[in-house]
Amino acid sequence: MTSENTLHTNLIQSYVALTKPKIILMLLFTALGGLFLASSGVPDMTTTLVVLAGGTLASAGANALNQFFDRDIDEAMTRTSNRPVVSGAISPTHAVAFGIIVNLIAFIVFLYFTNLLSAALTLSATLFYVFVYTLGLKRTSHQNIVIGGAAGAIPPMVGWTAVTGSLGLAPIYLFAIVFFWTPPHFWALALMLKDDYAKANVPMLPVVLGVKETKKAILLYTILMLALTTMFYTTGAVGMIYLITSFLAGVVFITYAWRLWRQPDILSAKPLYLYSLLYIALIFLGIMLDSLIKI
Repeated sequence: MTSENTLHTNLIQSYVALTKPKIILMLLFTALGGLFLASSGVPDMTTTLVVLAGGTLASAGANALNQFFDRDIDEAMTRTSNRPVVSGAISPTHAVAFGIIVNLIAFIVFLYFTNLLSAALTLSATLFYVFVYTLGLKRTSHQNIVIGGAAGAIPPMVGWTAVTGSLGLAPIYLFAIVFFWTPPHFWALALMLKDDYAKANVPMLPVVLGVKETKKAILLYTILMLALTTMFYTTGAVGMIYLITSFLAGVVFITYAWRLWRQPDILSAKPLYLYSLLYIALIFLGIMLDSLIKI
């Protein structure tokens, strides 16, 4: 491979890293849940491809803008010090231009192939993530991730509205599930990175209120999650497969949180963080299976 090809490959890899692909995959999976639920089964292939493509572009753009505005924080934290904008692999100007352009393309894709509501929701998620969370709350409030989590809770609503063209109780529950899942998920990570956040002057909950209060908050939110996901069943939008899946997954989530709260250290934070990723996947997998198999 020539040096020029190597440079091109490295640049592509840097742009992929700029988009935070793991986060995109998680957001797309929740959007699929909205698609399946709204369709009461397998969604239309064209609509699905539009939501996945448009969602990828919008999330990629939002994450690029986040790395542009957060480059000072990323540089101060060990975990993020090698991100492409910080390392110089991608210039700040190119990062912000990329973020704006792909978000505009995503808006056009949703507007042309689905409807205005889906396009507006997608754009609002980016604007909220960048301006409310990244530039506002993240730097000023220990409630940053509680409120900021709203941005990541919008994709399942977009999946729903792409099919129906309207909102309702079911997509609001989908939003609420991701919204209330985000704090315990992120606080578990924050416990592991407490010193890093303190060094970067980011007022995450463990930095401001301490480890004990963070553990308590995680436990309370996991209990709330079980109540919320169970209440969703009472709406009639989902069935028994979802109920069994969400209940069992929720009990395990609470067990992890209880173990973390009872132990004097934070050794259980990593297992809880990893399980929280599996948990949200199980919830939306349950929704999709329930849409396919009615019991």
